Amino acid sequence: MTTKEKILELFESHRDTYFSGEEIARTLSVSRAAVWKAVKALQNEGYAFDAVPHRGYSLSSRTDIVSVQGILKYLRFETERLNISVLPSASSTNALLREEANRGAKEGRLIVANGQTCGRGRGGRRFFSPEDTGVYLSLLLRPENYAAQQAVRITTMAAVAACEAIEEVSGEKAEIKWVNDIFVRGKKVCGILTEGSFGLESGLLEYAVLGIGINVYRPEGGFPKELEPVAGAVFQTHQDDAKNRLVSEFLNAFYKYYTAPCPRDYVERYRERSFVIGKWVTLTSENGAGHAVVLGIDDNCRLLVKYDDGTERCYSSGEISVCI
Repeated sequence: MTTKEKILELFESHRDTYFSGEEIARTLSVSRAAVWKAVKALQNEGYAFDAVPHRGYSLSSRTDIVSVQGILKYLRFETERLNISVLPSASSTNALLREEANRGAKEGRLIVANGQTCGRGRGGRRFFSPEDTGVYLSLLLRPENYAAQQAVRITTMAAVAACEAIEEVSGEKAEIKWVNDIFVRGKKVCGILTEGSFGLESGLLEYAVLGIGINVYRPEGGFPKELEPVAGAVFQTHQDDAKNRLVSEFLNAFYKYYTAPCPRDYVERYRERSFVIGKWVTLTSENGAGHAVVLGIDDNCRLLVKYDDGTERCYSSGEISVCI
């Protein structure tokens, strides 16, 4: 760990606490010049420090920058299972992590970015990921004995975890539009994309890359014209340390379900947050498109629908839009 990383860990663990340069130097066994250099480097990265004569430096509570140190301080499970990197920007966190997965990276590898230049959503669509207004993360999982039909669990667990994280940090009600879109105040604030690799002989999941992007704030100038009607943000005004808290609370909730003895414990929470049950939707799948009413969600988080002609079907994948 570098001097800068050690100093950030110290300040993140003691926000609004003042430390003199001498005190920091003595605690970390470095020179005062090294402390000053590290603080200046953090300021150049956007961290706000309050400096008071004879008291020293304090990391301002106004700072809202995602960091390894900021994430770790809120986690409520054994952090040894995670290997976290935080990047100022990435092409696509999912793409980077898939490369690492193919090289043998272990479960628990986590890449978090402050922005993406080539973020991807479902169906190969672009995922709008501007810097500074959201958090974008990808988590590598290697679950044992997951067949293709079970892989949807990862996405649906993540959807529940994202809702719980948003509700915990913001106090807002979060809802799910099947399968993987999270809405707050009627607007989409979060998307989830799970990609995987399956063994040709076994047919079992070799690894899954769970990607999630959260719009924490509205971008300056607003969302692109085509997204403005549907896209929203978790917060309408700046919040203290919201990004680190959202990432950590998502991980806390997700691992609670992922490591549970009964992996279906989350299903009822998924149903409770679904806002499409009982509504007419346009459903698009590999079999085409059609209008149907949503009857419910089964224990495998498949969508149960009934078409105009009375035919009932269930779907584990596809896309829906709610009919007005």
